[in-house]
Amino acid sequence: MRAAARWTQAHLTAHRPAAVLTALATAGITISLLLASALFAYAADPWQRAFTQSSGAHVWIHTQGGAPAGSLAGLDEVRATSGPFRTVRTTASLQPGDARATLELRGAAKRPTTAAPQIVAGRWLDADTDAGTTKGIVLESSVARAMWAKPGDTIVLSGFAAHLRVVGVADTAEVTFRAGETPGVAWVLPTTLDASDAGRDQRGRTIGLQLGDPADTDYVVQRAVTRLGADQITDVSTWRQAKAEAEGDNQLLGRLLGLFGLGALLAAALAVGGAISTRIRGHLRDISILKAIGFTPGQVVRMFVALHLGLALLGVALGALLTQVVGTLVPGRIGDAMALWRQLPGHAWLTLVISGGVVAFIGAATCLAAWRAGRVSPVPVARAATAAGGRASALTRRALGLRVPPALVLGWRGAFHRPLRSSAAVARLAVPLLLITIALGSWTTLDRFTSHPENVGLPAALTARSDTLDDRELRQLLGSQREITAYPGAEVQALVPGQTGTITLRGLGTDARPYPGAVVEGRAAHGPDEAVAGQGLLDLLDARVGDWVRMTVAGRPHVLHIVGRSIETTDAGRVVSTTLDTLREGDSDEAAPGASAPPRPDFYQLVLHHGADPDSVREALSKASAGRLEVRETPNPADQLSAVRAVSVGLIAVLTLIGLVELATTVGAGVRDRSRDLLALRAVGLTPRQITAVIVSATAFITLAAALAGTTLGVLASQWLIDLQGRTSGWGSGIAQRPAPGILLLVIVVAVLIAATAALLPAARAARRRLADSATDLL
Repeated sequence: MRAAARWTQAHLTAHRPAAVLTALATAGITISLLLASALFAYAADPWQRAFTQSSGAHVWIHTQGGAPAGSLAGLDEVRATSGPFRTVRTTASLQPGDARATLELRGAAKRPTTAAPQIVAGRWLDADTDAGTTKGIVLESSVARAMWAKPGDTIVLSGFAAHLRVVGVADTAEVTFRAGETPGVAWVLPTTLDASDAGRDQRGRTIGLQLGDPADTDYVVQRAVTRLGADQITDVSTWRQAKAEAEGDNQLLGRLLGLFGLGALLAAALAVGGAISTRIRGHLRDISILKAIGFTPGQVVRMFVALHLGLALLGVALGALLTQVVGTLVPGRIGDAMALWRQLPGHAWLTLVISGGVVAFIGAATCLAAWRAGRVSPVPVARAATAAGGRASALTRRALGLRVPPALVLGWRGAFHRPLRSSAAVARLAVPLLLITIALGSWTTLDRFTSHPENVGLPAALTARSDTLDDRELRQLLGSQREITAYPGAEVQALVPGQTGTITLRGLGTDARPYPGAVVEGRAAHGPDEAVAGQGLLDLLDARVGDWVRMTVAGRPHVLHIVGRSIETTDAGRVVSTTLDTLREGDSDEAAPGASAPPRPDFYQLVLHHGADPDSVREALSKASAGRLEVRETPNPADQLSAVRAVSVGLIAVLTLIGLVELATTVGAGVRDRSRDLLALRAVGLTPRQITAVIVSATAFITLAAALAGTTLGVLASQWLIDLQGRTSGWGSGIAQRPAPGILLLVIVVAVLIAATAALLPAARAARRRLADSATDLL
């Protein structure tokens, strides 16, 4: 045991840089995987974030007005309650005649502590300021977006004589607003609720139940029905329904981190396994001596495994410690994600599982290489007797005949004269370069969304609408701005056969001026009844370009011919886009006799001319309309993925550390192999400088082959992975952007320069060794 400890200490002393790089790379991998888990909880599961921050309720029970909803707080499974609140069902709009949204008004004297609405804009209700002549209301964020309402707006509610002023917008973990299906939630003071003239059938009570065990949800619902009576309960919603609706809204960042973390783990395992194999080949004589003095094969294997598992444990502990201590201090979404992750159930055991998985994976790669050490014979074999000889290849002889510098020729031969070993080194070094290229592909794709949004289905930078200007005045106002082109639009919710949920039917542009959408398959819609659809809708209907689809809007059927597939980044791609003329024709053809004409466009999409600034255009429109025109920026998915750039830099740094570990292995193997040839190289007249060039060029050639393979495969893999993400999210394929050739060339050049620089000093030392030392390496 003491001898093994001494050998381990001597080994670490002799290979200190490689040991430090291995530990740092393992720490970086652990940090990547832990951050991936945290961001999955934060970015990929927005419902869980809202539920945890608001201390949400698992069950919401909606009852008749006279039902004793408060008695449900006495159920054994209930830990806390939100309410009960008196409620009024009403409809709301910004202006009379506008599209109306169904609301459930809840009377709340103060902000609840359980299922507390999280204010994202404005403020909460105040009894002193919001109970006067102009009463206040707080809207849930999904219904506020649907109504285009923001703090400061006034809204019209059925059953209320006076308008209400929006004082705040809040997020909740409840089922969100869906037109025609689920009413939106809004909060008012109890005195405001008393001012409603709603009938008894529009009044009720709502209570939220927070359970000790979420698995008891169905049982609690049954007990609630039994206690109150089925005739007293009007609706029930659970946390499972809310989570299912919100699931998958933004998973790209978490998936990227998970992919790179697992890829880096694979690269690290390959690098550690290669390092052990190389060290075993370089220490065959030492292993033979250990066996000769009494070490068993099992002891030798355990010694190598313990050494590298110790480095893995050190790296994992360092990574987990840094993540826990520094993670919450990182500004932006990563710090917020880490702070939230600590509050989630299962945080502690998930950290242990990830850390243990990293150690186990690296340990498995270590065992295979260490097993070879246990098979080394205790009697050293003269390597000269087993060295592979052979004549130089025709390419080598031709290069020498063309007076190519001998150092390059011999370096090329030294790099690839053992094809199996060279291929393994190239493959191990190519993996981190492949992942770096994928990271660069993600970066350039994100840049495409920000610099060329028109290519990914976002040609309009701004959206404009007005409640006070008529359509003629609005067109004149928009037409007077030289920096924009305005396209009228309307959007309705439609039902498709066999589906209970709704899709978005959108009319954009006119037959005379089609909207410039991004069509990646088929063609744009030009004729009557033609439309383009997002990938999410095609998947939902199991349709393809060229099919006819039928949908229903407010009882009126629309039959459209899908002539193309467009990139749609909203509503999970479940969008059908046609011209506004076609949408109006569908409305008017089936309209009842004497019905009024279809309404004017709901909004205008503003496409900016080249060089126009969105903020300047918005300010100019606001001034020209005297504040009567509301202009918003079109949501861009890149805004939610701004952390990708910072994450990519961190991942590239981790992968660079792993590459340096493998590079140290390659350099060590090259120096050791060339050291045995020093006698021959000096005998043919090579100077120490030329011998150094031979070793450096051999390392550079291996790195060049790995860089070419890694970048080529990385470009193909990044395009496939990004398009796969686009298809699964409903956006559709065609969003991937390859890194620029200049960037790829820079990666290759930098990789080769780093390899040559790393090999220079060890090669120079080897070239100046004494001939006697070189002779002893033959054994």
